[in-house]
Amino acid sequence: MSRPGTGKALLGSIGTYAGVALIVVWGLAPCYWMIVTALRDPADTFSTTPWPTNPTLQNFADALDPSAKVNFSRALLNSVIIAGATTAIALLVGVFTAYALSRFDFRGKYFVTGIILGASMFPVVALVTPLFQLFTDIGWIGSYKALIIPNISFVLPLTIYTLTSFFSELPWELEEAARMDGASRGQAFRMIMLPLAAPALFTTAILAFIATVNEFLLMSQLSSEKTAPVTVAMARFTGTDPYVTPYASIMAGGTLVMVPLVVMVLIFQRRIIAGLTAGGVKS
Repeated sequence: MSRPGTGKALLGSIGTYAGVALIVVWGLAPCYWMIVTALRDPADTFSTTPWPTNPTLQNFADALDPSAKVNFSRALLNSVIIAGATTAIALLVGVFTAYALSRFDFRGKYFVTGIILGASMFPVVALVTPLFQLFTDIGWIGSYKALIIPNISFVLPLTIYTLTSFFSELPWELEEAARMDGASRGQAFRMIMLPLAAPALFTTAILAFIATVNEFLLMSQLSSEKTAPVTVAMARFTGTDPYVTPYASIMAGGTLVMVPLVVMVLIFQRRIIAGLTAGGVKS
């Protein structure tokens, strides 16, 4: 004879797993279809079979062809340069700002925090025209500076907000103990607080990097052929025939961008989760 409530618990478990499966399918189905289309023969691009028809790697070769009008390999390198520089600068500035906001009490502290959070809510589309005009006047259009600096302004509020919430929950007694042992404030920060904040730093760096790689609107207006990132390159990709949109090659380019990011997240998922949840519960 089954225990009371066993049936409800079983139904609840089935419902939970069914919901998780539905979410996974909903999230991964577009990615799967992109990979399948990238592996199809171009003549079968619009085939509705759920697996590659006449599978080929030619689409990837076409996407990476250096003789093409849009140099996708160069665009990949541009994305790494832009996202890497943006992440490094935002992390460097953000970690000190977050430490100051969480560690010290000063006049206007909450006003500064509000300004930082408000900056993250500013619509990107409203900045396109003034930034284009400004960078045109100073001769920055098409340079890496014009692509990195605006991205820093978008990524930095996220970096500061994430790290501030984490630093606020760190045990400051450890820093005070290091100060009593003769360490300076800088030494205590470098040797005690930064190692403790490593999970949050790692998570913030990955989120900032991915957010920068995904940026399109500003990049499409401020970049040139030599500095265009992958998002812009895919939008401008024409293939060998200007009258035919090379959907399969575009899908291959999207796969080349997506797969490394997914692999990176899967490899470091434990660190990412640890960084997102660290500091979320007071001890």
